[in-house]
Formats: sequence, structure tokens, C-alpha cells
Amino acid sequence: MSDFSYAVDGDGVAVITWNVADKSMNVMNQQGFADLDGMIDKALADDAVKGVVITSGKDSFAGGMDLNVISQMKDMAGENPAKGLFDGIMGIHHLLRKIELAGMDRKTQKGGKPIAAALPGTALGIGLEIPLSCHRTFCADNPKAKIGLPEIMVGIFPGAGGTTRLVRKLGAMGASSFLLEGKLVDPTKAKSAGLIDEVVDDPVAAAKAWVLQAKDADLVKPWDAKGYKMPGGAPYHPAGFMTFVGAAAMVHGKTQGVYPAAKALLSAVYEGALVPFDTALKIEARWFTNVLMNPSSGAMIRSLFINKEALEKGAVRPTDVPDQKVKKVGVLGAGMMGAGITLVSAQAGIEVVLLDQSQDAADKGKAYTADFMDKGIKRGKATAEKKEQVLGLITATTDYAALKGCDLIVEAVFEDPAIKAEVTQKVEEVVGEECIFATNTSTLPITELAKASKRAEQFIGIHFFSPVEKMLLVEIIKGQETGDRAVAKALDYVRQIRKTPIVVNDARFFYANRCIIPYINEGIRMIGEGVEPALIENAAKLVGMPLGPLQLVDETSIDLGVKIAKATRAAMGDAYPDGAVDEVLFWMADEGRLGRKSNSGFYTYDDKGKRGLLWDGLQAKYPAADAQPDVTEVQHRLLFAQVLEAVRALEDGVLMDIREGDVGAILGWGFAPWSGGPLSWLDMVGAPWAAEQTEALTQTHGARFETPALLKDLAASGDSFYGRFGGDAAKAA
Repeated sequence: MSDFSYAVDGDGVAVITWNVADKSMNVMNQQGFADLDGMIDKALADDAVKGVVITSGKDSFAGGMDLNVISQMKDMAGENPAKGLFDGIMGIHHLLRKIELAGMDRKTQKGGKPIAAALPGTALGIGLEIPLSCHRTFCADNPKAKIGLPEIMVGIFPGAGGTTRLVRKLGAMGASSFLLEGKLVDPTKAKSAGLIDEVVDDPVAAAKAWVLQAKDADLVKPWDAKGYKMPGGAPYHPAGFMTFVGAAAMVHGKTQGVYPAAKALLSAVYEGALVPFDTALKIEARWFTNVLMNPSSGAMIRSLFINKEALEKGAVRPTDVPDQKVKKVGVLGAGMMGAGITLVSAQAGIEVVLLDQSQDAADKGKAYTADFMDKGIKRGKATAEKKEQVLGLITATTDYAALKGCDLIVEAVFEDPAIKAEVTQKVEEVVGEECIFATNTSTLPITELAKASKRAEQFIGIHFFSPVEKMLLVEIIKGQETGDRAVAKALDYVRQIRKTPIVVNDARFFYANRCIIPYINEGIRMIGEGVEPALIENAAKLVGMPLGPLQLVDETSIDLGVKIAKATRAAMGDAYPDGAVDEVLFWMADEGRLGRKSNSGFYTYDDKGKRGLLWDGLQAKYPAADAQPDVTEVQHRLLFAQVLEAVRALEDGVLMDIREGDVGAILGWGFAPWSGGPLSWLDMVGAPWAAEQTEALTQTHGARFETPALLKDLAASGDSFYGRFGGDAAKAA
């Protein structure tokens, strides 16, 4: 069965309707391209057809490309995957160019048939590249629709003509936010920006009407017209020259040279702007092939598109548990975390009871949602009616009786086992026996906390990251007695609030903190060794970390680090490995430099909390050593501090699915997204090389870098993490 249907109405307009039967949103595959190509040929060859409208049978137009097409193109090419990719991409260019030229005589630019796109809603990726090749694009007045080219977010760039067409339509500067940032906008803003042509109530009717009255001149794209000049100037135009110089600096500044897609996109734009349009398409295809052959793009696609989507759709959900959609959630604790959890729950349409010890605290927690909605109203992203609706779902109270009827409790009180035990028992006196109890904690063992519950099988950990409304990841932690229904409930809830979940087994620091704390500690440890603070921070950013370890500990607060260090040392006793870290960290706390919260930490801050330079008092206390390490050595220490813990988490059974290790690392603490995650990075560099590096680091810096047995085994066998544990998840790369 084809994903496209073809029908000609009484006025002679051929309507091609895209409707993928088994998908909520249309995605393009190889057969879809072939079917669309055939239907365009049919319409152009039929004298009775006056024009064409391409539309969708859904309430959106398309979500983009099925990225498995990329691996299929590689596979079909056998020993020459680059040729297979280039030929496949050029085939797509040929189809879209056919739509664009529409049978016209190339010399006279007459005789073509008008082709319009009618978008009922969201149009992303190839879902916008097809309309960009049409002669006019009409979109429904649907404020929830998103229009744009988000490919850069998963490590590629628009390679089906979107890059070349958008730059020639808007100019390099006008197109930059859509191409380099993956910016998505609603239809009204898309029209203002020039991405689409019309916003109407009935796009199909409007498109048909336009097709029937379109003239030959209406079908000629600006770049095919005689005398075309690129908006803003081409690279050697005085204005264009400055644009491209600035763009190169901006791209390198933002990517630090570790994201191949952004650099390749800029190259395609620059080189393409110097040649005729059809040659520019070939250049775009070559750079797109170059990116697709880079292991970084395969890893990013796998982690940030395929695996992320699979986890969000319930890849690790217990299969034999019926739907556990949350109807009423109780949130215990109205502090920063509780207020954020309340906000995202109410935004998802869930009734919320927000409980705290005092009514003032509970009301303040609810006011967090009101303030957030007010900011949204000012930015045009919310309405007064929506604010009233969301606030109407929240009950702020001190009365435990109000929790009656809740099917999920999320406890977010102070990180003290005794306090958590007390509220657990109070809640269970009120709620029904079917209610699932979730504790939001970042460090306390779930199995121990569950001992306060009468129903340990219904007790689970849900670790939100701060700020809740911005962070995409939620870490779900199974205690030793946690049952499948509790896991399913947590996963269904996370899906309701539109976050990405990972499920891990209970262990100290779970997964995310287990990996990120060693990263922070390694940076602090280097301070004590006399490594230049700027070298530490910049080495981290140059390898793709969004924040250096010193900035990160400032953001999370130094006193929290002290608290975690003391608790860890008490639990581990003589085995505690981070005394050298504590020397620096505790000194900072004693100096009253607690991070951003105190406007003083490893960095300086102004009165408004804006971060300034690294604090010079660091080097007064810990002078820089005469011999500084190579930047690569610093990067290896910072990377392997995280990566080895990810391997150990897999070894120990804390990680149960390799996909969660990579997706969780990128979304949870920003582990070098270009790498696809820590386990993908190890596959990229190879287990033998990684084992060799960790052995050298162990000899120089100690047992914390000792090579895990699993990594040694993979190195000896020549195997990879995704090769051994990935299954279907590995196919995208």
C-alpha cells in the first residue's frame, strides 16, 4: 500500500495526499519517494491536469525523514557506501527539482504546471523541503503547528535541497537561525520569515484556487530567474563577505570544531553561493554525504533520534502491564523541585495536589506556575485562558487528606531519609492501596527509602533534573522490590509530561550522578594539582561538554558538593577515593564561595548574578604548576572519568539497556552530544584504543581510571558495545 494517493478533481487539479497508515505523523521513506515521483510524472504527462496540490491526510504535513533510509542507502551500495549515499541524495534532488521545474521549457520558462503545497499543520525536515520546491505554500492557521528544519539537532543538516533553497530564498543571514539552530516557528511567524507563502483557514481550497489561476511567471523560482542576486549578498559581495566571515566565526565559536554538521553546512552554503543552482545542489549533496559518512552523525542520529524516540514510546516499559495514565498526582514539597514538577504535571492536564508544611510555602510553589505562565503570555506562547486552566488544576494545601484519590505521589521533600520516611507513612494512611509512591532523589538509595513503605513493590524513584521544566531527562530508579506496575506508572507519567525516561537499577548515585560527579571531581582535583583553571574549563568545552566542571559545580552549588562528599565518605569509609577533591571543595565552602547561589564560586559574579571570569583567589591558594599538561591529557581525564563509570554501570547491571546509557548522558548532563553518548564514543574510538588510554591514565593518575573488565573483554575480542548489546538499536549507524 502506497503512502501517497492520487486523485484529479472536476477542475483538473491533481491532489496528491500523503498519509502513512501506521504513523501518527507522516515520515518519508524510499518507497514514498518513488511513489511521489511516479505521481508527479503522471500529473505532468496528463493533458487534463492543470496543476497539482500536495497535501496530507493527517492534521500535520510531515515530521521528516525516516532516518533508517540513510542506513539503507549505505547497505545498498555495498563496498562503496559514500557513492550509495550520494546517488540516493541526488535522486531526491532530481525529484524535488522536477517538482520545481514542473515540465516548463528551461529556455522560455513557459509551459509548466503549477504545483502548490497545502500544509494542515507541522512540517519538519523533508516536510518543509518538499514545499520549498513547490511554487507556492499554503498552511493552515494552526498556532500549534511547527515549521522548520531541525536536522542540525541530530547531527546532520537539511540535505534534500533545504539548505540551498532556504539560503537563496532568505539569504545566508536570514536562513541562519533555521539552518544552524534548527529553529521551529508557528505558521504566522513562518510566513513573516519567508518559509511559507500564505496562512489560511483551508489550505487545500486555497492551493487549488491558486493553481487554477497561476501564470507562467508564478512558477519561476527567484534563483531560476535571469539576473537573480542572493539576498544579503553572495560571499564576494561587500555585505555578503562580512556575513560569511561572521558566520564562520560564530559557527566555530558555538561548536568548538567538534560538530561536523555545522561546519559542513556552512561549507555547502558558501561554495553553493558561488555557482549556479543545479551545481549548488550537487555541492550540498557532497557535503551531506560527507557528514553522513562521519561516525559522529551516525551516533547522534542513533541516540538523539532513533533511540530517544524508542525510549519515549515505551521501549523499556513492562509489556504485560495495562495503561497506567496518571489522573491525579500528589506532589510533596513545594520547593524548587516540587514547584517544577507541579508545573509540568499541570501543563500536561493532570490534576495536582501540592502539599507543604505551611500554606505560605504551598502557595509559593503554586505561584511558580503562575509566574511561568505569565512569562509565556508575554512571549506569546501562552494565553490568559491557558494560565487559568493550568492553575485550576493545582490545589496548594497542607492537608494530607487532600491526597485522597491520587494514583501517583511524587515526594520531593528535603534529602533526609528520616523526613522522607515520615511523609511516606503519612501519605499511605490517606491514599488508596493502588497508589504508586515515587521519591524524587538524586543520591539516596531507593531500596532503603522503600523500607518506610507498607507496599515496597509500589515504591519507586523518579529523579528529575533541575530546572524541571527545561531538562528533558527523567531517571526512573527501581528498588530491589519495585514491581512492574510501578515502573509502568512512572514511564507513563513521564510520557504524559513529555520528558524522556531512562530506567535504571538502584545503586549509589544511580546512573547520571554516578557519571557526572567524577567529571566534576576530576576538574577540582586538577585545581589542587596546579593545573590552570582556564585550561581545565576550555579543554572540556573544546571536547563538546556544554559546561566545564568548575562552572558546573558553581551551577549545582558547592555546598551541595560538600554534603554529597561527606555522605559518600561516611558510607565508603577507608575506600573513599576523593580526599584530594575535598581539600579544595571544603576550602571553597569555608570561604563562603558556594557558587552562583552566593554570587561567588570558582567564578566571579556581578550583583545581578551574571557570571564573570574565573576567581583569581584559586591560583593564590593553588598556584599554577610550572609544567602544564597537554590539553589532550586534560580532555582524556575529563572524558574517561565519566565514560568509565558508564561502562561500570553497564557491568553492574545499573544500566539495563545500552540506549539509556547514551540518551541519558546527553540529555541528563550534556555529555558531548557530537559523540552520541559515552558508549557510542567508545565504539567510535574503539575498545582497544580506549583500554590502552585507561591503562596509561591508571599508571599516571591512579586506580580511578582502571580499565573495567568489560572494556578489556571488548578490546580483546574486537567487539563493540552496540555490536554486543545494541541489537536493533545499532542499525542506524
